[in-house]
Amino acid sequence: MATLLYRLGRGALRRRRLVVALWLVVLVVAGLAAATLRGPTASNFTMPGTESQRALDLLSEQFPAASGATGTIAVKAPADGQLGTPEGQAVVQELVQEASALPGVVGAVNPLQVGAVSPNGRYALVQVQFATGGDEVTDEQRTAYEEVGAAVEAKGWQVAPGGEVLGGEPEIGSTEAIGVLVAAIVLIITFGSLVAAGMTMLNALIGVGVGMAGLFALSGVIELTSTAPILALMLGLAVGIDYSLFITSRHRQNLLEGMSPEEAVGRAVGTAGSAVVFAGATVVIALAGLAVVNIPFLTVMGLAAAATVTIAVLVAITLQPALLGFAGHRVLPRRLRAVPTATVADGVGTDEDDTDVTDRPAATTTPIEDRTGFGFRWARLVTRFRVPVILVSLLGLGLLALPTPDMRLALPDASTATEGSPARVASDLTTEGFGPGFTGRLAVVVAGDDAQATAAAVPQVTAMIQRTENVLAVAPPQLSPDGRTALLGVVPKTGPTDEATETLVHDVRDAVGGVQGADVLLTGATAIGIDVSEKLSDALPIYLLLVVGLSVLLLMLVFRSLLVPMKAALGFLLTVAATFGITVAIFQQGHLASLVGLDTPAPLVSFLPILLIGILFGLAMDYEVFLVSRMREDFVHGDTAREATISGMGHGARVVTAAALIMISVFGGFVFLDDPIIKSMGFALAIGVAIDAFVVRMTIVPAVMSLLGDRAWWLPRWLNRALPNVDIEGEGLRTHLGDRTPTHV
Repeated sequence: MATLLYRLGRGALRRRRLVVALWLVVLVVAGLAAATLRGPTASNFTMPGTESQRALDLLSEQFPAASGATGTIAVKAPADGQLGTPEGQAVVQELVQEASALPGVVGAVNPLQVGAVSPNGRYALVQVQFATGGDEVTDEQRTAYEEVGAAVEAKGWQVAPGGEVLGGEPEIGSTEAIGVLVAAIVLIITFGSLVAAGMTMLNALIGVGVGMAGLFALSGVIELTSTAPILALMLGLAVGIDYSLFITSRHRQNLLEGMSPEEAVGRAVGTAGSAVVFAGATVVIALAGLAVVNIPFLTVMGLAAAATVTIAVLVAITLQPALLGFAGHRVLPRRLRAVPTATVADGVGTDEDDTDVTDRPAATTTPIEDRTGFGFRWARLVTRFRVPVILVSLLGLGLLALPTPDMRLALPDASTATEGSPARVASDLTTEGFGPGFTGRLAVVVAGDDAQATAAAVPQVTAMIQRTENVLAVAPPQLSPDGRTALLGVVPKTGPTDEATETLVHDVRDAVGGVQGADVLLTGATAIGIDVSEKLSDALPIYLLLVVGLSVLLLMLVFRSLLVPMKAALGFLLTVAATFGITVAIFQQGHLASLVGLDTPAPLVSFLPILLIGILFGLAMDYEVFLVSRMREDFVHGDTAREATISGMGHGARVVTAAALIMISVFGGFVFLDDPIIKSMGFALAIGVAIDAFVVRMTIVPAVMSLLGDRAWWLPRWLNRALPNVDIEGEGLRTHLGDRTPTHV
């Protein structure tokens, strides 16, 4: 692999104008496709095969008029009992007529006619039926709905439109630009060169632009959830910058060792590029592996993010070498451009007009490597006190992981939306007037073979549900036109994400399971959220086992070792446990929630843990590969195990630190969004990267490697012969170029 990528890097530099032109064409074409083919994103989370989804499918067949999105307008009169007065009734009728006339609305139900009025006569709920599903409601229709009731509010009443119709795509605003700005500052500090920093950032932005444009172009033919593009943007930016950073860093190091730009690029792509390809492959495999959970929206999210990571890898190993060719020695700080170095004989460029790239005065000496930097000092400190370092690190991560067993999963509801948002105001007003159960009502579908069977089953089902603990009320049945299907509304006493409501869903299903002559199915947004969370919780251990097993296998392939992969997998488990613990403590338990702008603690969004495992796995393997591959590279070329550990840390610490800070800043920028799903994802990824990079990879890894010594690289001979050699650290490339022969084999 290293030799192939070496040739690719040199070829990209030689034909840099063509490479840049091709990528710009791809970017423009993808942008035009996105502008013309883009479709709507979905805000709902479906779960084929679950009881709640089967019930929804049945309702869409039997009650087609009610298959569109619904809205609920909460109304509060100035005083108790005012809804029972003629003046109050006139105000409500005015609001109902206004809502019925809204664009896209089929009709609105007067709460006074259906009894949707609070016992004190001050609160009412107006049900609004839209003609289309929530994902098809236009921005204009949604805006008109949010502004309904202005005339009524002028009379001293409070009107709060809410319901599923308010669900929309999270907006990407200026807050994420903070993360990109921090990443740019980190690059400038790391490289000491505006050219190198700007080129790396430009390379990543082109890659993420192509990826996002392609994703939006495909949204016209596949259903994307509203969070899928955000996740793709997060990862595309983070890994795009990081992968370009690693290649540029190795290229600069090669230049300082006296190589020509072409040879430096070739070797950078052959070595660091090999690690980029492997690291990118691990991220892609982990994200694509989400398909094994068999949840459509999660599969799409994983594949969308995997596609952007793939593009980031391709851009890093093709476009980045081309841009480095244009930059020449300007990627180095000014103070280093004049350092005398020896020129490698094989480094002559082929372009006639490339004097800035290949022409440089030759010298007779190679600069002496500086081993006094922070990375070397830190590595010596960690290896010297390796046992205390390991024990303290494990204790700290264990303490952070303590809240993990208390983790609860659910889909978010309006009660956890940002304070002051229309959905949150409507939810709070409904809870104030009717109780929390009215914000997460359940629906029971009774489907018999004929109308008589359904009519006989409905009273039984109603009685069984009314006897169930935590049920506040059961609404009268609504019958389908043929009388074979009935719909019962069930109001819990507790809110949608309350544990008691989850228990109620199971109790109701158990109670009605024995009804004869009809199928009884429980659904509703609350039931769907519970079903989704339970299925994801069941899949989590299987997926974690798959990811850990994959990490052991891949790292065994790369490092030709048994203990190194086991250490990496255990370190990954520590990262996941600690990340879950901190996220639960803040987002679920509410500790220090104000620091991340969280208004209301709530259970974690149901797909966050499994998504976090997939993403952190790939990123953890990034740092493992970039650090340990250099350790192995030095070990196989003669260094002792301890020297190789210190050397690998010394060379990689600065770059890995910069890469981690970039990822943390990019992910952290999404914490400032109001959407609680995106906020929790950004926080968990940022804190997970911080723990894995600085505690696990840069502290525990060198300590354990020095403790293991030569045993770290042991592999049974039969297994060594069976495993293919992917040559991540470039052993084959060095042999191909006539470098010294490896010592440890």
